[in-house]
Amino acid sequence: MSSSSTKIEVHHHTEDQKNPEKWCVLLGEDVFKKIICQGNPTVHKVFGEGSLFSPLLFGKFFDPSDAFPLWEFESDILLSHLRSTGQTTVDWLQTDQAYVLKAELPGVGKNQVQVVVENGKIVEISGQWKQIKESMNKDWRSGQWWEFGYVRRLELPEDADWRKMEVFLSNDILVEIRIPKNPSSGSDVSQGNGAAA
Repeated sequence: MSSSSTKIEVHHHTEDQKNPEKWCVLLGEDVFKKIICQGNPTVHKVFGEGSLFSPLLFGKFFDPSDAFPLWEFESDILLSHLRSTGQTTVDWLQTDQAYVLKAELPGVGKNQVQVVVENGKIVEISGQWKQIKESMNKDWRSGQWWEFGYVRRLELPEDADWRKMEVFLSNDILVEIRIPKNPSSGSDVSQGNGAAA
């Protein structure tokens, strides 16, 4: 880690703490195309090709507020097109000890990134890129959230030890999430290369 790296606190939410309004407005493909067509450079930084928060990151449209099983896929395969054009700022991998995600956050001012684990099953990375001017009693995530912020929700693998997750932010733009694997749950697959289906 570089000297300008800071550790980010990971928040934990259970079902009863969850805001029912949050991310309930779906970002549809038609809406996404409209906002991208406006040509706003900030919007392109936040949601453009190669960004962790782009609905098109995985090759076809996928609302970032829906949980995605990231670690079930090889980043080389899923990002091959973006890598070949040098457009991606995202990488993920797994080692014998941990699951790792590295991504560049949209560089729109100081990043107020927030990482939340929901019910030990989903990790949510979100932040705001624009302040809300109307009354602040309304959570920006309850309406058309993409006008004010960004999110990527990821399913945690079964053997992820989310309680020991660590998140680091380098140079205010690069986020790295490390989630140790739970050694107890992996004991039955100690061979490493399991049976091929």
